[in-house]
Amino acid sequence: MRVDILALQRFYASPLGEAARRAGERRLISLWPSADGLDVLGVGYASPYLARFRGQARRVVAMMPGEQGAEPWPPGAASLTALGEEARLPFIDAVFDRVLLVHALEEADAAHAMLREIWRVMAPEGRLVVIAANRWSLWAQSDISPFGHGRPYSKSQLSGLLSDALFEPVAFSRALYAPPSAWPPFVRAADAFERIGEQVWPNHGGLLLMEAVKRLYATTARSARRVLLAKAPIRSQEGGAGER
Repeated sequence: MRVDILALQRFYASPLGEAARRAGERRLISLWPSADGLDVLGVGYASPYLARFRGQARRVVAMMPGEQGAEPWPPGAASLTALGEEARLPFIDAVFDRVLLVHALEEADAAHAMLREIWRVMAPEGRLVVIAANRWSLWAQSDISPFGHGRPYSKSQLSGLLSDALFEPVAFSRALYAPPSAWPPFVRAADAFERIGEQVWPNHGGLLLMEAVKRLYATTARSARRVLLAKAPIRSQEGGAGER
């Protein structure tokens, strides 16, 4: 079972969730510094990371799976949320230039089918970023956050999954080096943990970010380059806390 929409909201409304969002967004900006005039889709629970694109992109849509449940987003404005099935997206072919997956692959019933459906709705040479729990991190072993539910991924596993779906991985990064703890001193020091973690334990960030390009032909798998940085919800009746 997927993590419930209410549990996701509670996490991102907490100081720990805000620290996690900042860490992931910082790396996302390094991959996508601009979305000017583009059509952007978020799949899973991507709304905490989509707000920055609203002033740039031509269109931003948050697609949330029925099993998870959905929320009206953005708050205080006309809703840009779609509720649907991850393997049958309610969009025409080749319409989105950028797609962001958050809390999506880890709990997908059929990850390959979902990625092929995302490939269908993406424009040629469109770009996809997956934010997923890093298999080798403490965050994947802890149930304090939604990143401890479902299936975490290693870099090679995620790269292989994307390549099998006719995406070409082109860049990756890691984020979220603070310990998975709501202890206030750790949360307050989250930004410092990011700066130190990138240098001291670079393989153990809680989040793995991978960017891939939609190809219209099969490509030979190759290693993605690593990006280093300068210093009133709708609840699904089936939703519930996910199982490890």
